[in-house]
Amino acid sequence: MSLRFLKPVGLCLLMLAIGVVSSTQARAHGGLALAEDMCRLTIGPYNMHFTGYQPDNTRNKEFCEDIPSTGRTVVVLDYMDDALRPLPAEVRVIRDTGSEKDIQAVTVLHLPPKVYPNGTINFEYNFAQPGKYVGMVTVGGPQEHISRFPFSVGEGSTWMPPSYFIYGFGGAAVVVAIIFIAMRSRRNPSDNAA
Repeated sequence: MSLRFLKPVGLCLLMLAIGVVSSTQARAHGGLALAEDMCRLTIGPYNMHFTGYQPDNTRNKEFCEDIPSTGRTVVVLDYMDDALRPLPAEVRVIRDTGSEKDIQAVTVLHLPPKVYPNGTINFEYNFAQPGKYVGMVTVGGPQEHISRFPFSVGEGSTWMPPSYFIYGFGGAAVVVAIIFIAMRSRRNPSDNAA
């Protein structure tokens, strides 16, 4: 195998691996996504900024998707679109049982429809039990828009590496393999000459 062929291929794969490792990815979680270093909740054509805190457990550390542990949790939804301010908004958190037939029976928190002219909805809830939940934000008006986002509480022990970590590790392994092959092919011609 020619070393001249390996140089451009190795350079391309190295650039691909660097791009994969350094790329910032938005991780979707229902209507909730991490974008530009902030948690964005999409509700139809509108957006809200989602921030969660557990002041008793993690002090002022914010979270965006899953809630790290059980306990007192504060959630703040800030409107990113001024068009939301005159519209009634409703918030509901339910246990994820796989069925919403009797929504009242699975509801753990409900903020009835209300207009929030200041553009901020905040609430506090004490999650006593770990488990799976679904958050629902409904925005009224001429058309009603609903955003559903599943999340877990206190199930942080099942850590999975983010996809960019896996791809970065795979890309690095490919680069190391190419360098190894290139070094080996460079050694072979001198071995043949002897």
